[in-house]
Order: sequence, then structure tokens, then C-alpha cells
Amino acid sequence: MKKTVITTAIIVVTALAALLSFIGLNQGKNADELNFTEVRRGSFEISVSNTGEIIAEHSIDIKGPDIVRNSNFRVAPVRVIDLVPEGTLVRKGDYVAALDKSNFDNTLKDEVTALKKAEAEIEMKLLDTAVVLSTLRDDIRNQIFAVVEAEINLEQSKYDPPAAQRQAEMELDRLQRYLEQKRRTYFLRLAQTSSETRNMRMALNRQRKKVKDIGEILAGFTVTAPSDGMVVYKKDRMGIRIKSGSMINPFYPVVASLPDLNSLISKTYISETDVSKIKEGLQAEVVVDAFQGKSYKGLVTSIANIGEQITNSDSKVFEVLVRISEPYTLLKPMMTTSNKVIIKQYDDVIFVPVESVQTGSDNIPYVYTKSGYKQPVLLGESNENDIIVEKGLSEGTDVWLTIPQDHEKYTLASNELIPLIIEREMIKKSSNRKLIKDSDFIAESQAGSDSLKSSVPLRD
Repeated sequence: MKKTVITTAIIVVTALAALLSFIGLNQGKNADELNFTEVRRGSFEISVSNTGEIIAEHSIDIKGPDIVRNSNFRVAPVRVIDLVPEGTLVRKGDYVAALDKSNFDNTLKDEVTALKKAEAEIEMKLLDTAVVLSTLRDDIRNQIFAVVEAEINLEQSKYDPPAAQRQAEMELDRLQRYLEQKRRTYFLRLAQTSSETRNMRMALNRQRKKVKDIGEILAGFTVTAPSDGMVVYKKDRMGIRIKSGSMINPFYPVVASLPDLNSLISKTYISETDVSKIKEGLQAEVVVDAFQGKSYKGLVTSIANIGEQITNSDSKVFEVLVRISEPYTLLKPMMTTSNKVIIKQYDDVIFVPVESVQTGSDNIPYVYTKSGYKQPVLLGESNENDIIVEKGLSEGTDVWLTIPQDHEKYTLASNELIPLIIEREMIKKSSNRKLIKDSDFIAESQAGSDSLKSSVPLRD
């Protein structure tokens, strides 16, 4: 019995040892296999990628009241007290938002009070004018009767002594001059009251227009859609989306927008180190996260000339716009995208992963092959993951992804490429030095030109 148990235990231990040894060998083999990659041939793409969002290329702004153009209002930010949900479909004239006008209601009340006062004043002026002119006209009529009476008296005095006749003539002359004086007074008073009334009417019309303008501006605090479309929230100058409770700038009173969904673009930001590679007209690929990575073809249409600062970063970025050129009935503004701008594309080249290329103290790039060689390589352009090998490797060759532990034992494959690699490096350095000299020359020339301008006296 004991012998059987011992024999069984020995068999189990032996089987476990064999199994562990097999697993260990396979794990070691898999680990070695992971350190190698195969030289590939095929299409090679150089691109710049970054995230972005869908926006409309053209849109109509939904604006609040323009209080800046009315001098009666105190220019100050206006609060949004209500705003329809983003994505709401509206027709022209539909309600969109309500703005807080409590700070401006008193202005309208004051101007309406001033208008009523002006209307009462002009009405009183017209009544006073009517009374005064009526009195003057009565005086003129009475004076006409006095002149007629004096004429009769003069006619009857022809039988009187010459002194009486002379007195009658003088009385008629006096009354006629008095009549002319009353007539001049009447016409002067009429002209005066007409001018005063005209000025009062002009002031009244200005006050009425002022009240009308204020009423129209206050009516604009209830914002409506200028045309049919879908409401999309806008961002203020700080990049914060305007919503209920936000404050809008009185100099740019835009509450939301109605985008043209027939022309959508993807707006992305490219770092200052990569933006020089991008040109207008380059092809791009826009991947929309909302549709499980569905991609659309596009073209670069605009590159900003001035960089922007990223929050919590010292680096600068430049705005790049990519117009989507494929049908996109499902796309909506503000959707998140991943944008890949294709800088260059090669159809049939040999390439390896970037990490497989090593550089020694002599700055000669090389790779370690699985067959035990240290192979110098003439390199071309690279992307984020791979690099083109112009000479030195053939398709299908297995190379190390890292420096092997026994790399001292590897044999140098050939020295033929080293002079060519050194020559290529010298040409590259010479080109870089020329670019630096050119830029220095331009800077010095500009400085000299500025200095010359400052030293030449200005002429009138």
C-alpha cells in the first residue's frame, strides 16, 4: 500500500515538473518572439492627428438687442434668463431666449414721462398762441374802424377852419401809423410763435422716436429666430458656452446661432511644431466618435496665421479647418472628431518600427537582425510609429525591436552604406545651417532697415 502511494506521488511530481518546464519554455519563446518584428513593404503614410469638433462653415447669429447704439442705455452685460435647449428646431420668428431687462425698464418709464410732458407743453403753447393772436387780430380790426372814423372826420372838416382840418389830418395819420404798427406786431408775433411751435414739434418728434427706439430695443430682449434652423449654443470670448444664467457682451450680443447644416467642417488645433507641415488642400480623414469611429474624407481649407495659448500649457496651437467632402446626413454641430491630416503618402516602400532603429556614438543608424547581424540603414521619412528604410534591409527580414543583450557578439553586415549615410547627414546639416543663416540675414536686414528708418529725419 505504501509502495503504491509513493509510486503515485513520484509520477504526479514528475508530470508537474514536466508541465512547468513546458510552460516556462513556451513563455520564454513567446517573450523572444515579441522582441522581433518583420520588415514590411507597402503603403506608408505621414500624417498629423488631433481631436476637434464639428461646426458649420456658415451660420446665422441669433442676436439680442443692440443697446450700444442707444445713448439712453447704460452699456453693461445682459443676463440670459431663459434659452431654448440646444438642438431645438425653430422657424423664423419663433421664441429662442429671454434676456433680463429689469435694469432698463426705468429708462423707458422716464422717457415716456418726458414725452407726455412735451405733448402737454406744446398743447398749452398752441392754446396760448391762439389766444394772443386772436387778441392781436381784434386790436387790428378795432384800429381799422378807428382809421375809417378818422377818414370820415377829415372829410367832414373841409368846411372847418384850416387849423381844424390840419388836426383831422394829423389824427388820421396817427391812427394809420398805429394800425401799421399793430399789423407788424401781429406778423412778428405770428413768426415768433410759429418758430417756437416748430421747435417744440421737432423736440416732440425726437422724444417720440426716442421712446419708439427704446421700446424696440426692450422688445428685442425677447429674442426670436431670424430664420429657420437648429439652435446651437455659442461660446463667448473666454470659450464658455452661453446658456441660461450667462452674461452676454453688449458689444457682441450674440445668444446662439443657426448653422447651415449643408456645409460642415471639423475645427481642430495643431501644435506649433506640426503646423508648418500642413498646407491648404491636403487630404484629411475625419473620424466621428459618436458613430463608433465612422470616418469621412475631407480637405484642409484654412490654417490660422496666429497661434493660441492652450490652458495650463506653454505651447501654442493653430486653428485648422477641414471641410468634410462626403455626404454627412447624420452629422451635427459640436460632435467630437479625430482629425488626421495626410501630409505625404508613399505607395511601395520598405519600413520598420521606429524603436527598432538604434544609433551608436558615431550617429550611424542601424538595426539588429535576428540572423545575428548589425545592419547599417539609410533612413527616409518617418511617422509616429514607423520609419522608411531606403537602403539596407529587404522585405521579410526579422529585426530586433530593442537592443539584444548580447549585441556585442553581432557582426557588422557591411560598410558600404556608411559613406552614403554620412554624406546624407552632412547635406542635411548644411541645409539646416543655410536656413539658419537665411533667417539671421532676414532678421539683420529688417533690423538694419528699421534702424535706417529711425535715423532718417521725417519730412512734413
